This record gives sequence, C-alpha cells and structure tokens, in this order.
Amino acid sequence: MSRKNNNKARSFSASVNHMVDRAFKVLNMDPGIAAAMKPCNALIQLHFPVYIKGRIEVFTGWRAVHSTHRLPAKGGLRYAPIVNQDEVEALAALMTYKCALVDVPFGGSKGGLQIDPSQYSRDELQIITRRFARELIRKDFLNPATNVPAPDMGTGEREMAWIADTYKQLHPENINYGACVTGKPVHHGGIRGRTEATGRGVVYALREFFRHAGDVKAAGLKGGLGGQRIVLQGLGNVGYHAGRLLDEEDQTRIVAIIERDGALLDESGLSVERVRQYINANKTIRGYPDAEFIEDGHKVLEMDCDILIPAAMESQITADNAERIKTRLIVEAANGPVTFEADEILRKRGITILPDTYINAGGVTVSYFEWIRNLSHIRFGRMERRFDEMRGQHLITALQSLSEKDVPDWMRAEIVHGADELDLVRSGLDDTMRQAYQELSEARQTYPQIEDYRTAAYVVSVNKIARSYFDIGIY
Repeated sequence: MSRKNNNKARSFSASVNHMVDRAFKVLNMDPGIAAAMKPCNALIQLHFPVYIKGRIEVFTGWRAVHSTHRLPAKGGLRYAPIVNQDEVEALAALMTYKCALVDVPFGGSKGGLQIDPSQYSRDELQIITRRFARELIRKDFLNPATNVPAPDMGTGEREMAWIADTYKQLHPENINYGACVTGKPVHHGGIRGRTEATGRGVVYALREFFRHAGDVKAAGLKGGLGGQRIVLQGLGNVGYHAGRLLDEEDQTRIVAIIERDGALLDESGLSVERVRQYINANKTIRGYPDAEFIEDGHKVLEMDCDILIPAAMESQITADNAERIKTRLIVEAANGPVTFEADEILRKRGITILPDTYINAGGVTVSYFEWIRNLSHIRFGRMERRFDEMRGQHLITALQSLSEKDVPDWMRAEIVHGADELDLVRSGLDDTMRQAYQELSEARQTYPQIEDYRTAAYVVSVNKIARSYFDIGIY
C-alpha cells in the first residue's frame, strides 16, 4: 500500500496527540494530567548483529511503553522496512487508549523491527526473532507481568511461538512463561479465535452501529448492514477476516478490494475468499479473472461507496485526498489510516468515521482472553461445557414430558450445545464491542460539544485513565 505524504502533515505520533487534545478540551482536563498522559513512559532502541547469509547483519528495533497505569503494557510487534521510532510511539499510545476504551486492563506498548521479512528464509527469521526477543527480555521489555507483545504487520503465530520459547529458555522457573506473548499457535498456549479477532471485531462493531437507526440515518445511510456497498483496502489478516464475514454472513457488497499492487472492481460484489485464494496462489491480484483491475489502487479510495474500510496501513487518507473521498462512513480497521489534517477535512464534510481506537480493538480484547487463559492454565469451557450439555438434555426431557411431543432436531442441537472455547471467545468479543459502542453513545449524549465518534472514544478512554491516576495518586 502506498503511503502518500504531505510535507505539511504532522508525524503519526503528533497526529494522535492532536486528536486526543480534543478530548482534553472537552473534559477541561488539568494540563498536568494531559502532559503526563500523552508521551511514552519508556522507549528502547536496539541495534544487534546476527550472522546469516554468510555475513554479519545489524538490525534495528524498538519497543515503546506508553503507559503503565495498568500492567502489563500490551501491544503488537511488527516487522517491516518502514518501521521507525515515531510510528512505534504512536501505535503504543493508540494501544493505551484502545485498551481503556474496551475495558481491557492493560497499558499500551508497541514494538517493531526494521526488516523486510520476504527477504529472509524461515530459518533466518527464526534466528533474527530469537535474538530480538533475547535483547528485549534482558532489558525487561518483554515479560508476562509487565510487557506482552502480540502479532502485528509482518509477524504471526510462528514468531510468537519462537519468542515464547526463547523466554522459557531464559526463565524456566516462571510457570507463566506462556503469557509473555499472545497470538501463539493454539497447541502452544494460544486461544481459538485470536487470528480472526481483529477482523471479527470490525464486523461486530459495524453490526452494533447498524442497530442504532438514528446513528445510521445521521451518517447518511439507509437500511441495515446487508446490501451496503463497501470498498475494502487491504486483504491482510484484518481485512480478509472482516471482508469475508461481511461478504458471507452479512450479505454486503464488496465492490472494490485495494491491494499494494492495484485494485479489483466488481459492482455486483467480489468474493473475498476467492480473491484471497488467488493472492495466496499468485502473490498478486493482477490477472484475477472475475473483476476489473485498476493499476492505481490508491485512487480507488476515492470511489463512491456506502462504507470505506481502510484495513492496511496508517496515513492512507491525508490532506491530499480527503476532499475527494466519497463515502458516507469510514471504518478504521487499520491503525491511524486517517491523518489529523484529513480528519479535520472529513469532519467538516460530514463524513462519519468510526475510529481505530474502537474498531480494531478486537485483537487486544482476545489477546486479553489468551493472557488470562495462560495465567489460569486451563482452557475456557473445560469445567462447565459437559454440565451445560447435560442440563440442556434435562430441559429437553422436561419439555417432551410436558408436551408429549418430540423436540425437533434443530432445537435439540441448540439447547444441548455446551459452549466451547471458541463460542466463549466470540461471545466475549461481541459483548465487548457492543458495550464499547454504547459507552461512545453515552459520551456523545453527556457532552453535547462532541461531534464525532473519535473524540467520543478519546473522552471515554481519557476519563478512565485519568481516574486511575487520581485513584492511586501521582508522586
């Protein structure tokens, strides 16, 4: 995905700080609290050598801790050639506000390694990842009690398993070693539903939005979620899972998919699953047979649609293109896809934005569930599932005895079913996204000067963080 830069644009971290300043203004926050809340508490930059490809390469990485008002500090670890310190600090701040918004008791953190993973083999990446992990562990920037990474751009279950094993080797006495990272493979202490969590959270958030008819009307939309015309940018982990669910379960029309090498258009609706399978097989969307290909994918962001979902990278909608955006609703599945300058323009134009601090909080929510599972050393549902099934069977027996009729098979299956771990994870995620939206709505009613969801999200988050400061005192 190309990143359009405007010479006058603020840095990513400055953009986040200017957005949160709106919340401080609404709350008439003490300037000292505001000054304490915005900057990162700690930051480490690492340079470490690794012998690979017959030579020594030196890698640069960062880990930022924005807030420790709750512990552990939580945030992803990304591998990309464009990673830099400002980006890591900005993403750490977003994590703090995101966790507070959805009532996940974590502080915010983020990490990154300046590397192009596609240029290294699996074995080489394992050597690099384990060395990076050792550097973070030795400097106490990776610990199940204080700082817990998760997958992000360029990393996944594989890298998290390597990191967890490295921590175990260095600290074999810590029985909670598995909680040092989340997003692990299920057979290595991960939790079912984590891989899809951010994308599924996007869908749960949209479903909740469309339950509020007044909010839908205010955004210039009509009807329910089904049938809405959607432009989706990015078919990585988040975009794929969100797009697939919207396509297959909600019957929306994905009329365009934007990727780094162009865009696909089909007014009748694209199959997200088929496009993803084509990308997996061909490493590109070029040549996809069932849609029109557009070379300049970035221009497709300006296509007329009902809902625009940027699910790729930060700074995709800037002052350069904000005036030409033609959607009614922007759903920020990526972190920081709209710059501060673009946000100002879009707000004045009356375009509704559901912000990243809310929309993509599904990942950290399910990471929280995984962390709790690792500390408790028992999978969710293990003790009560069969009991619930037996109680359901007793209920069916009672119904049949009273009615003298057999319960239909479909009803029997629903009543007898005992929730397994995946059911409970999805239930908890759905409840979290619903509750957070209701808090946004309440904030907008409480503070009439709030005109947009982003400010409402920061008001809710800042209120919670400030309350923790006041409760424990500042010394």
